Amino acid sequence: MEWRKNEGYIITNSITIGDSENVLGVHETKPNDFVIWECENKNNYTNAYHTTKLIAAQKEFCIRGALKAEFYEKNIKKKSPEPER
Repeated sequence: MEWRKNEGYIITNSITIGDSENVLGVHETKPNDFVIWECENKNNYTNAYHTTKLIAAQKEFCIRGALKAEFYEKNIKKKSPEPER
């Protein structure tokens, strides 16, 4: 992962699922300030979730990733043709 920063937060974790990415960041001068964003094109950050607890940030990061994967999994199944009999 390349080094990135947004609004003073250093991105420490990212996961790409489908056409979007979830990222976790820690503030560069406030070590107990964390954020989770949804990100598109490596520079469009939306849907921020802020917390002062690392474990809460990690949990939200994982939850968002799992929900996004579930969304794509359901949509892929709907678009897949039925097997021929």
